[in-house]
Amino acid sequence: MIAVNKVEISNDSIFHEMQYHPAESMGEAQFKASQSLIINELFRQRAVELELICEGENITDELVEKVLVSDVDTPLAMDEDCRVYYQANLEKFKTFPLVAARHILLKAAPDDLEARDELRELAKNLLDQIKQEPEQFAQFARQYSACSSKETGGELGQISKGQTVPEFESQLQRNEEGLVSYPVETRYGFHIVWIDQKIQGKQLTFDMVKERIASYLNEKVRRKAIAQYIAQRINESDIEGIDLAVDERHTMQ
Repeated sequence: MIAVNKVEISNDSIFHEMQYHPAESMGEAQFKASQSLIINELFRQRAVELELICEGENITDELVEKVLVSDVDTPLAMDEDCRVYYQANLEKFKTFPLVAARHILLKAAPDDLEARDELRELAKNLLDQIKQEPEQFAQFARQYSACSSKETGGELGQISKGQTVPEFESQLQRNEEGLVSYPVETRYGFHIVWIDQKIQGKQLTFDMVKERIASYLNEKVRRKAIAQYIAQRINESDIEGIDLAVDERHTMQ
């Protein structure tokens, strides 16, 4: 039996809650479900103490927020905090480079390991030939590419942030103009990539991003403060049937 300050949490409630906590084992799912219900009960009991609800009433997300407003002091990020974060993360605050590129897609499903091994070797061979004779790129695109761009020699046009899958996008950011010296692997297969033009992203000023930084830092501090509050409530409560002892200095997941 699990109980929170003498209030029992039924096995039926735990089994019902488990569907919301997928895990690698039944025991792990049961533990996560129990933890969630215990925290929920602690908030309900605190809401009763604050006279937000009467004994026997259920807790809601709105009431949880009222408890947090009452009990958790969350300092807001100061301008200097935001400036320090900005200076330490300048690369995060640049516009995405504008890239004009061509590619040859050798397509294979992510789980078809045999086909991917074969296409990796084919990509390397084609790449070696293109290095020797760059004018063959368009011909190989028409012959081998599984992308509709093969009709225009593999041309993708100008690419900006979010227009391709992340793994392809990251390679466009990493490489300079010219033929990428290795096959680029994505969920779709292997790409031979030629970057025709790259206009580097511009640094955004602090004033342009300070509100975004403040929101991020405030949310980060708030999450930590809430986690510490929950850890404190757990350690101060009489919880039977399960060990949830936590270090208040560390964040609970």
